[in-house]
Amino acid sequence: MRRRDFLRAVALAGIAARGARGLAPSFATGRQSNSGGDPGKKEGDPMIYRTLGRTGERVSAIGMGGFHIGQTKLSDDDSIKLIRAAIDGGINFMDNSWDYNKGQSEIRMGKALKDGYRQKVFLMTKLDGRTKEEATKQINESLQRLQTDHLDLIQHHEIIRFDDPDRIFAENGAQEAVLEAKKAGKVRYIGFTGHKDPHIHLYMLEVAARHNFHFDTVQMPLNVMDAHFRSFEKQVLPVALSEGIAVLGMKSMGSGVLLKSGKITAAECLRYALSLPTSVVITGIDSMEILDQAFAAIESFHPLTNGEREALLAKTCQAAANGRFEPFKTSSIFDSTAENPEWLGEEPREIRELMPA
Repeated sequence: MRRRDFLRAVALAGIAARGARGLAPSFATGRQSNSGGDPGKKEGDPMIYRTLGRTGERVSAIGMGGFHIGQTKLSDDDSIKLIRAAIDGGINFMDNSWDYNKGQSEIRMGKALKDGYRQKVFLMTKLDGRTKEEATKQINESLQRLQTDHLDLIQHHEIIRFDDPDRIFAENGAQEAVLEAKKAGKVRYIGFTGHKDPHIHLYMLEVAARHNFHFDTVQMPLNVMDAHFRSFEKQVLPVALSEGIAVLGMKSMGSGVLLKSGKITAAECLRYALSLPTSVVITGIDSMEILDQAFAAIESFHPLTNGEREALLAKTCQAAANGRFEPFKTSSIFDSTAENPEWLGEEPREIRELMPA
């Protein structure tokens, strides 16, 4: 979509919402409110800021995705300029991961956050290790690449298998490394991510509760098609909100795959996700044009009404029914840890002992 077409689309979407009434309970009731009691509001610039769950941190409603800024089609200089332009425009939530683009995403973000920019952002990265040893190594490598002495948020990445929670919370599992990093001042808050199945997210919360641990954040796919198939919105979102866990939305456009259905526009995708009770919607930004589109979406944002929500759900229902346009749920294409099992570390000792010599 060309920039001027996108700007016109989001502007019209915002205008259409201004006179509407009667929002669904799961949706925000206005620019000043986000379900879950969070007042999302402007604070001196076009950006909307929301509260990150019970942490009390104020974060931008749009977060800058870390994957895209490490891609080879961008130079180091272009990535640095893009990240700093996002921060200058009010985006203060930075997303990244130890595994993105073989570390290039973190390295570039680390360069961009020099010259005082680190103090302006809430910095998050993710780790893939499931063992204490591997997780410790990845945390320290991320800190080095990002050129910082602490992470505002670390998240266990790609919780996409039912054994992931048990491995992470096992003796000498990754959670021990994360807790030690927090005690040492290297990490402030702890969360997890996943994109495969809402039941795995719920199991992660269950295992955490068994270990008397409460996550600060949870990241999940939240988009209009998710509402129809293996829905994180319907199954995980209410639980997270009830427990005071900040919700980080991702895949609002499914890396552009949702748009290929022909049933939804980019503007509608972003508006749907922003209307949910999220603290942040993380979006991939790989050009100044896309950054401008994100700012335009925020500038004109007004939450969906009940009628608008139902209309979007109705026109995407058939296309979304079998998960075809959410391949991150139905295939292994998005499963980087499946392609690189060594990132996880060794299998637990009790499993290795069962295997034949």
